[in-house]
Amino acid sequence: MSKRLKLFLGISYITILFAFLYLIFSFVDVTRLDDFLYYKELQIDLEKMIGNNLFTNLFIFFLFCLVWVSLLGFGSPLLIISGILFGKWIGTLISVLSISIGALILYSIASFFFKDLVHNLLEKRFIKYIHLFKKNEFNYFLAFRLSGGLGIPFGPQNVLPVIFNIKKSNYFFASFLGFIPVFFIWNTIGSGLNEYIKQADNFSFIRLLLNKEIYIPIIFFIIVMLISVIIKKTIFNDKN
Repeated sequence: MSKRLKLFLGISYITILFAFLYLIFSFVDVTRLDDFLYYKELQIDLEKMIGNNLFTNLFIFFLFCLVWVSLLGFGSPLLIISGILFGKWIGTLISVLSISIGALILYSIASFFFKDLVHNLLEKRFIKYIHLFKKNEFNYFLAFRLSGGLGIPFGPQNVLPVIFNIKKSNYFFASFLGFIPVFFIWNTIGSGLNEYIKQADNFSFIRLLLNKEIYIPIIFFIIVMLISVIIKKTIFNDKN
């Protein structure tokens, strides 16, 4: 990888990050962050903005996710935001689609530009899984996504499959299907948080946790995490 390419990617990532932070802080009055009524005002303004320009805002969010994920951005905050902005159903759909495509773009970039670097950094650590993916790369990559990427941070787990040389179609569809359970849960939490702000007169952490729109998806998240541990132990163990 050339120094110019490294510099370009680094500057691009930092530019997008600061642009995102600028948009947030230009929209948010930081002096009122301890005022719950301010969040209610923000919620009303966001609903009006999204309701008046739903498809435009979906498109902007879609593009941002593509660029953010393709530049190794983390995923969880995007899921909460999509749930807050678009609700659990539309939020899940747009986040699964955009993040799956963004991950595919990152995978394609890594395969083309950084294949040797990825192999040097990751192949020795994950060589025990290569023969598994050769058996059925779609099923094993789907299990990899369902298991939360074996605990690997989101950015690197999108790049790791370079060492398995997975087909792009299998990468995309396995990611898309594998993301759905956890993405739906996070979007549901974001949607529940939005509803809580809309209905509550003041903030209470206990009341927030006792809200069924919050504690039910959290329970399902714990269940999914337990299932992911089972998948990891039964499919991705040293004996397979």
